[in-house]
Amino acid sequence: MDIHLDTLLGLPYATVFTCYQKAGFIILKLDLINEGINCHHCQTYTDKLHEDRPILVRDLSICGQKVYLQVPRRQFECPNCQKTSTERLSFLETRRRYTVRYEEYIYERVKELTAEQVSQNEDLSPKIVTSIFQRMASRKKRLGTT
Repeated sequence: MDIHLDTLLGLPYATVFTCYQKAGFIILKLDLINEGINCHHCQTYTDKLHEDRPILVRDLSICGQKVYLQVPRRQFECPNCQKTSTERLSFLETRRRYTVRYEEYIYERVKELTAEQVSQNEDLSPKIVTSIFQRMASRKKRLGTT
């Protein structure tokens, strides 16, 4: 565990387990330090792990290199209602392959540049950049922020 990297990353309940570099990008493998969750169905606390399927999500670049976080996507089984719940993470929305802060970064960049320019700079398709921008704009409008 690297306390300095954890501090720089600033993700709640997450610690960097290991870090390695591939051609053109960095992967930070995360561990989640909380042991359980409250069931989304009945609010009973559970630490009975049902399944853990790690996913790769894009985060902000470091030193000009793309960064991917290998995030454990844990499902817990509730002893009370017998249903499973996927752990919710504040830095990653459900079914997203980009951190919230990366999507906010893309949104701000598109406000300054064109979606095509951002797609080239970030090595994303213009369709993905436009989708992120529209989703974030809708979210900000709903929340009353700009």
